[in-house]
Amino acid sequence: MGKATGFLEYQRETACELEPLERIAHWREFTAVLSADKLTEQGARCMDCGTPYCHTGSILSGMASGCPVNNLIPELNDLVYRGSWEAAVKRLHKTNNFPEFTGRVCPAPCEGSCTVGLIGSPVTVRSIEKAIVERGFAEGWIVPEPPEKRTGYRVAVVGSGPAGLACAAQLNKAGHLVTVYERADRIGGLLMYGIPNMKLDKQVVQRRVDLLSAEGVSFRTGVEIGKDIAAEQLREDYDAVVLCAGATKTRELPIEGRELAGVHQAMDFLTQNTKSLLDSGHADGAYLSARGKDVVVIGGGDTGTDCVATAIRHGCRSVVQLEIMPQPPLTRQPGNPWPEYPRVLKVDYGQEEAAGLYGSDPRRYLVSTKRFAGNSAGEVQEVHTVQIEWQSDAAGKLVPVEVPGSSEVLPAQLVLLAMGFTGPEAELPDQLGLERDERANVRAEYGKHATNVEGVFAAGDMRRGQSLVAWAINEGRQAAREVDRYLTGSSRLP
Repeated sequence: MGKATGFLEYQRETACELEPLERIAHWREFTAVLSADKLTEQGARCMDCGTPYCHTGSILSGMASGCPVNNLIPELNDLVYRGSWEAAVKRLHKTNNFPEFTGRVCPAPCEGSCTVGLIGSPVTVRSIEKAIVERGFAEGWIVPEPPEKRTGYRVAVVGSGPAGLACAAQLNKAGHLVTVYERADRIGGLLMYGIPNMKLDKQVVQRRVDLLSAEGVSFRTGVEIGKDIAAEQLREDYDAVVLCAGATKTRELPIEGRELAGVHQAMDFLTQNTKSLLDSGHADGAYLSARGKDVVVIGGGDTGTDCVATAIRHGCRSVVQLEIMPQPPLTRQPGNPWPEYPRVLKVDYGQEEAAGLYGSDPRRYLVSTKRFAGNSAGEVQEVHTVQIEWQSDAAGKLVPVEVPGSSEVLPAQLVLLAMGFTGPEAELPDQLGLERDERANVRAEYGKHATNVEGVFAAGDMRRGQSLVAWAINEGRQAAREVDRYLTGSSRLP
């Protein structure tokens, strides 16, 4: 694959980005595609390793190793190296319905298991993936491909995030009549409202939605199943129902002062910001503004980073990001060998922007939030914290232990809780009488996706819990195959 000595001759280069202080002045995407010549070199770095792990999509030590949608990455790299772009577009879409999404927001576990990364920097798989699909759209190679004939079977998909869209796309390819229900006013789920525009431009999402619509998928927005339409009604109206409503129940922080004005869930902050941006360019003021405020973000994951970057674009006075876990090491540790996903310190775009604006990384590790304090008007003003250490208790379980004398008070007029999600909302599963697992997710065997209720399937975060966009696409595709098999007795869907 590629050039046999390419990994020795060429250095890793990623898509160019605007400088932090330049990009924080707008809400546009700030990452460009490399030139064709540079992409040829990057494709050449794929080293024909013989036993590639980049496309495996396995779970090692609780984390993804390799591509969850099983993109045939060595083949893609070779096609780009040889200039066979149209063939690369076709090959990429055989495994991934939405490479324009994963090429922007996936943390690239494929790169973490790249063999070149054992001796240097891994192949720029994510950049190549994005370049392939954008070339496909630019050249007019990606066009609507409606099925030649219809089966007459009707399928309802609840939720229009990556799992729901992937499931709908595959079922439509099989000739079924698919209707996607979304409670928000726009299609896309977390792709539309959970990820900021500068990370994933919403025109990119709408471009794919328009393509699916042209292929025959029906979309209904502003409809919440279980409230606007009874869940049981879907079972009566459709031959199968696929639940892809996500894991949207946010994790709470039940401490003193949680009720104060100015303490919000991160997803409310991000959703309102993007909706206002799309509706009016923020002219309607219908969002939680960080302008002129000291902002404290509690949580160190991707959502926390998105909050940091969004608050900076609002014009916040300061921003601090608190993480209860220790700072990751700078390099792989013995307990985290290749091809596991590398648990090392990464500086994401939000931290880069905060450092460029304020002079330092906003993250503080091993910090526990004790309480919020407010003023007489009931508005948050302070976050009281303490440093902790993780120690083993009598049962050998790691527990946080406060460090004496380490208390600190942080100014804050806006606090954003970005601590993840605890599972799907209960109303819909309860209405249908669905079994739940120990984490409150809808119980359905991976790869089968059938629930305990006849004709009802589940996929994505609603089934597996909070996870990656790539895993959601993977599950949506698998659920579609199983629904097709349920309806027709067999399936040719991958």
